[in-house]
Amino acid sequence: MRGPRSDLRLSLAVGAMLVLWASAFPAIRSSLPFFSPGALALLRFLFASATLGGVSAVRGLPRPQGRDLSTILALGVLGITVYHLSLNYGSRTVTAGAASLLIASAPMITALLARLLLGERLPRRAWIGVVLGFGGIVLITLGEGGALRVEPGALVVLLAAFAASLYSVLQKKHVGLYPPLAFTTYVVWAGTAPMLVFLPELLRALREAPVGAILSVAYLGAFPGGLAYVLWVYGLSRTTASRLSSFLYLSPVLAIGIAWVWLREVPSPLSLVGGAVTVGGVALAHARQARVGKEVPSRPTMGVAARRAE
Repeated sequence: MRGPRSDLRLSLAVGAMLVLWASAFPAIRSSLPFFSPGALALLRFLFASATLGGVSAVRGLPRPQGRDLSTILALGVLGITVYHLSLNYGSRTVTAGAASLLIASAPMITALLARLLLGERLPRRAWIGVVLGFGGIVLITLGEGGALRVEPGALVVLLAAFAASLYSVLQKKHVGLYPPLAFTTYVVWAGTAPMLVFLPELLRALREAPVGAILSVAYLGAFPGGLAYVLWVYGLSRTTASRLSSFLYLSPVLAIGIAWVWLREVPSPLSLVGGAVTVGGVALAHARQARVGKEVPSRPTMGVAARRAE
């Protein structure tokens, strides 16, 4: 049983993860004019792979067992390759408002998949909070002037949301295989490898891209693409997939706050109302647990050490 100190670490980890992912939007926006969707995703996760690999080399990286390789590859393809390529390509034809709403559906999809595949159960109050959180995202999107018309590329963005949800649920089943840093490193490497098909395209773009755009992608890789994924795995190992994913509703709220301070973009009143509704929905979803990590699923996986003792 964990004490208050462990719960505090989990809360800080979730908070840092959300801030990092929220900060990714300005970096992506400043980089897209200079890189194609595939080249941007590849460069971002080359930086992430190098960062995670360097830290893992210092801390020690356990060798993956052969029977885990297919799981790691599947998670990498889902959570890294499919998600980021689908989001980047879909965003070329889908309005920002529609894309944000489609991605915001991920916590609800995750909750449904976690119920079906993991047997996780959310109380009625939590379900109301999840739906309320999505409603807050709708208000934020309208408040920021986002058009909600559906484009053909919407299915591609919806694929990204589904891939992220399935990634979260399947990862929950195997998150105990390795420590969070090692597990994230292997998954990111597995997801980066298929994107090497964009290497010639990336090399051409690097000849013309300004230093500032390259540094923005380096930030995307090292922090939102590296550290934030480690924190996600850490959180997932200590609470349910459905509860952890519901915190993702706070990312747009934080993004508005970051843009307000960093870019001097003043949010509209409707966006502020939407932010308040979103925060209220997340609070309601977690109202029955006094601490972030109180509820842990009943089907834990064995760690490497335990399995080696088999």
